Amino acid sequence: MYLIPAPAKLEKKEGQFIWTYETYVNLDKSCSLKVGRQAALFLDKAGELLGYRAQLSKGQEKPGDIVLVQDDGMKKQSYVLDITEQGVRLTGEESGLWHGMQTILQIAEQEGACLPCLHIEDAPAIENRGYYFDCARGRVPKLDWLKKLADRMAYYKMNQLQLYIEHSYLFRGMTELWRDDTPLTAEEIMEFDRYCAERGIELVPSLSSFGHLYKLLSSKEYAHLCELEGSDKQPMFSQSGRMAHHTLNATDPESLTLIEGMIGEYMELFSSRQFNFCADETFDLGKGRSKEAVEKLGRDRVYIDFIKELAKFVLANGRRPMFWGDIILGFPEMIKELPEEIICLNWGYMWNQREEETKWMYEAGAVQYCCPGCCSWNQISPLYWNAYNNIMRLCNYANKYGAIGLLNTDWGDYLHVNQPDLTRVGMIYGAAFSWNSQIPSYEEINRQISRIEYRDSSENILAVVARIQENAAFQWNETVRFWELKRGITEFEEQTKKFMKERLADMTELDGKDRCLQEIIRELYGQIAELDSSRRELVLLHIIAAQGVRLFNQVGKYVTAEMFGCTYETMPDRFALAKELETWLYYYKKEYRRVSEESELRRIQSLVCWYGDYLRQK
Repeated sequence: MYLIPAPAKLEKKEGQFIWTYETYVNLDKSCSLKVGRQAALFLDKAGELLGYRAQLSKGQEKPGDIVLVQDDGMKKQSYVLDITEQGVRLTGEESGLWHGMQTILQIAEQEGACLPCLHIEDAPAIENRGYYFDCARGRVPKLDWLKKLADRMAYYKMNQLQLYIEHSYLFRGMTELWRDDTPLTAEEIMEFDRYCAERGIELVPSLSSFGHLYKLLSSKEYAHLCELEGSDKQPMFSQSGRMAHHTLNATDPESLTLIEGMIGEYMELFSSRQFNFCADETFDLGKGRSKEAVEKLGRDRVYIDFIKELAKFVLANGRRPMFWGDIILGFPEMIKELPEEIICLNWGYMWNQREEETKWMYEAGAVQYCCPGCCSWNQISPLYWNAYNNIMRLCNYANKYGAIGLLNTDWGDYLHVNQPDLTRVGMIYGAAFSWNSQIPSYEEINRQISRIEYRDSSENILAVVARIQENAAFQWNETVRFWELKRGITEFEEQTKKFMKERLADMTELDGKDRCLQEIIRELYGQIAELDSSRRELVLLHIIAAQGVRLFNQVGKYVTAEMFGCTYETMPDRFALAKELETWLYYYKKEYRRVSEESELRRIQSLVCWYGDYLRQK
């Protein structure tokens, strides 16, 4: 039997408790109304697992009951679970009881109605354990999917969620931002906020406010506030341009007024008393309209003065400010000029990420979260090994330097091509490692996730899917860059050629990689029999991902032959490959639309169709 996260202390004992259809879950009189509502959710889920739902009661307990006792004198989020042959007793602080209920559910999922006798004492290593999902760079998830995400997070004892927003919220009157998108609405946000709160998850608002404001600063109404002139005169959309530009002119007073208005509207939809105003990757600061101020005062001064005003506004409205720490890492001592309440979100995504950045902010006196990543952006299939190592390191640094949170990120760079249900693995790594600092090996945690999340009796599915990216050669990033170059977007031409040339080594032994990917697909079809029927749909997502990686590898042969004169032992038939690619797109879109609104799916479709035409042109 596995438990994710692993409890801090677990003692197995002889015997079993039989959870019968007559069993009562009894709320001690100490339990709050919130615990009572959560107990009902717990019983609903247990009913799905067992095939029958126990009764919920309150007051006098009897032998054979599952008893919940609230003790707010215990450490925050902690619980003690005792399972004996005579009954089950779960004692904990209010939020700890909810976490303990998830432990019972994981036991029941694996053991059924016969719960093994045991004693658990448990509490998290890191207080705030969050997940950050990009809703701005190509994909806006459906509300139903977001609710499933919240359920999954609760199951693994996570307690914070942030959705990244640039333009994909229906700001009132700002129609240029969202007129060609499918934005989240105020009603959806408020409904989801209530849903998260019932499940012990704080939904923290996150809004880009300085860099990464493509839609806002490309609009006719607000282009004059962009650091670089002409942002509303771009001849065509560029994904590379969206990532590289669109920094707000921090020296124009109207910029602050605009952003404060947007923050003020958005924050009121959330019950959270925190607000992340981002302020990351302000690449163009000082290169255009603020050049004179930056030359006079310094880039650090212009940056810090602007975010100081944002922080003061957030505090004045009763919220604690958060911001991304990549810019202030260049001048960490300036954190002392910001309000003491501010939280620095210190990110780093390399598999071998160093600890210096965490140390610098610690020594500067910053209150910080460590922020690793699921390593799924720019990928058709996530980089699970990279994610494991990155998240493991950032959790270790968080514990070493006293970070108050771990925020595990799932970005959507380059059109968010990765199907979000595939990044649940990285999300679970973050949940497991931030709760318990004793981190299992890569192979072991993958076996556990295969069993608990995929309900795979062979415990092998992640060992199979982890091999997909090992055989990727022509990556999604290159696919997008070449597409843009051929469409006449020349700003990044030299950078693109250099990047692609550096990656040519990946294009070796492509025929062998093709055979491996076809074997992986066959193995995945074989895995279906090992999975519970409720999880089999996940296999199709991995198969589609593997097929996408395989097909773009083959496309890469023609691209690199054109750009660099590369030759290969075999070349696929152009017309046959185009048809395979377009067939893949059909099934990819079906799965995309199952969990996401339309958003920027059209851009992925345009890219694939362009490559179909490209293959047929010779």
